[in-house]
Amino acid sequence: MNHYETVFILTPVLSDAQMKEAVEKFKGFLVDNGVEMVNEEMWGLKKLAYPIQKKSTGFYCLFEFKGEPTIVKKLETAYRRDERVLRFLTFRLDKYAAEYAEKRRKNRASKANEEPAVVTVETKED
Repeated sequence: MNHYETVFILTPVLSDAQMKEAVEKFKGFLVDNGVEMVNEEMWGLKKLAYPIQKKSTGFYCLFEFKGEPTIVKKLETAYRRDERVLRFLTFRLDKYAAEYAEKRRKNRASKANEEPAVVTVETKED
């Protein structure tokens, strides 16, 4: 089994529910084809570097998974068939990239678990 990462951009005209449904569709596709989901990140609405189909923003989503090499072609075919997907990129992680991705996940998890610092401001009364 190889370690893969895929990033896809959904069209910004979708409602929040439609965007989540599209993400769940691709996640379900991967799980149904026997891959092990390692990580899922929703990066949200971001500005594109250049317009795609006359759109300047898009919903970014990242999946990290372990699976057989044949799944990549099936997944990319599913991306191409869905008109909601503007762009996608899937690549195999080598051992160094997999280590880096694991460190990045741990850093994100530790930052999410940190409590925000509470700042107290003392006012001086006359």
